[in-house]
Amino acid sequence: MSEYIHQRLEARIQEAVSTMIVTGEIKHHLLSKFVSVSEVNLSKDKAYATLWVSSFVDDDKLGQSVAALQSAAGFIQRRLGVLLKTRNTPKLTFKADTSIKEAQAMHELIDSLHVNDGE
Repeated sequence: MSEYIHQRLEARIQEAVSTMIVTGEIKHHLLSKFVSVSEVNLSKDKAYATLWVSSFVDDDKLGQSVAALQSAAGFIQRRLGVLLKTRNTPKLTFKADTSIKEAQAMHELIDSLHVNDGE
């Protein structure tokens, strides 16, 4: 499979799952609507996909949302099979992506060093 097709399939999975979250198609009381799929890593054989989920909510709610998505993985996989129309639908694994908060903390640290350096 060419790299372009692989990347395109990752983008389609990301868009489809994000749409399911926003529209409320995934019904779980622990799932926050403020989460989004930030990245999808699809294996070369298209059998497995890791979806990284990020949010601006606190880490506890992010963890709950990831657990909610993981418990609904079978439903999401079935819906992806219908939407993608591919021969095989990848097995989904959801993981928390905390890179936004880490980047924000790093930015604040650099800003504090810059302010302290100027004094």
